[in-house]
Amino acid sequence: MTKDWNTRTKLVHDGIRRSQYGEMAEALFLTQGFVYPSAEVAEARFISSGPDEFIYARYGNPTTRMFEDRMAAIEGTEDGFACASGMAAINGALMALVKPGDHVVAARQMFGSCLHVLKVLATFGVEVTLIDGADLANWRAAVRPETKVCFFESVSNPGLEVIDIKGVAGIAHAVGAVVVVDNAFASPIFSRAVALGADVIVYSATKHIDGGGRVLGGIVLGTREFIRGPLETYVKHTGGAMSPFHAWILLSGLQTLDLRVRAQAANAAAVAAAVVGHAKLARTIYPGLADHPQHALAMAQMGAGGTLLCLDLAGGKAAAFRFLDAMKIVSISNNLGDAKSIATHPATTTHKNLSAEDRATIGITEGLVRISMGIEDTADLVADIRGALDAA
Repeated sequence: MTKDWNTRTKLVHDGIRRSQYGEMAEALFLTQGFVYPSAEVAEARFISSGPDEFIYARYGNPTTRMFEDRMAAIEGTEDGFACASGMAAINGALMALVKPGDHVVAARQMFGSCLHVLKVLATFGVEVTLIDGADLANWRAAVRPETKVCFFESVSNPGLEVIDIKGVAGIAHAVGAVVVVDNAFASPIFSRAVALGADVIVYSATKHIDGGGRVLGGIVLGTREFIRGPLETYVKHTGGAMSPFHAWILLSGLQTLDLRVRAQAANAAAVAAAVVGHAKLARTIYPGLADHPQHALAMAQMGAGGTLLCLDLAGGKAAAFRFLDAMKIVSISNNLGDAKSIATHPATTTHKNLSAEDRATIGITEGLVRISMGIEDTADLVADIRGALDAA
């Protein structure tokens, strides 16, 4: 497809593969295998497969390939490989890049499951150094000539700290390290990761890309050499490939992604502005607010404050629970990026397996509530959240 198209057009049209029937909607190919016209063709395909030649659903599928091509087009990478979940994508990207004896530097401000994958790498002989990723001085001090990967979330989960992609990339590339960015909170709509120097970009497609709370999915994006080389080899042999049905759902989600994410970010900005300074809050954390420590970086890197905000209730866990229970529109769940607004209490859910000391280190207090804004009416959301704060 043409590179001259803008993002919204690519989200609707890029990567389309039509069968002989000329269907308008993307076709769902629910098949685990493919038929070869001859034994000679089968032999040739196992040696080298063309862009529209498939072997087995664990290796690739026409529906899944449409999703991969569309994601690569909007992210600006050469290729992508779709995985069963966001965590399968994280695991695949890291495992395909390192071996025992290698060194990884990672920001400690990240999702608990990402930290667990790093612990698994350490058990296999990969040295992992965790740092405060918001300070570039820490990256400079941590990287070494043997550093192979620098890994971080561009916007951290749940504390919404913004990591300087361009700054980290410059430090990493100086020692030959690969920059792997988990870009789920930024979403593809606010991503400039490739332009800023990221080598490998990972998304949990479960989040904004689906947007309807329906399916799991993930994708790794990067150069064709990496994606169709070590990454594809690792994922297809370990079984972390995406279901074609999930790819079909995600293709539908992509069509409205730009509209939804911009509406969600506008809601997040409006709610943050409406509640900042509320008597029940110790902190209002939103990259779009001028008092956020990385506000200028967020605006330069994403052009918006994003779709999530955090409210730290002064009354701790009891106040946070009262606040959560008092909301009528915002649902309590641990997903994010959905068309419906969602709130969660990280200390007792997504990050409960971290020690109290580790939670404190990354800013997760007992009063912290993470809210993923949906596309509901802005005035209704403001009234719901302000009313719940009053009740807390």
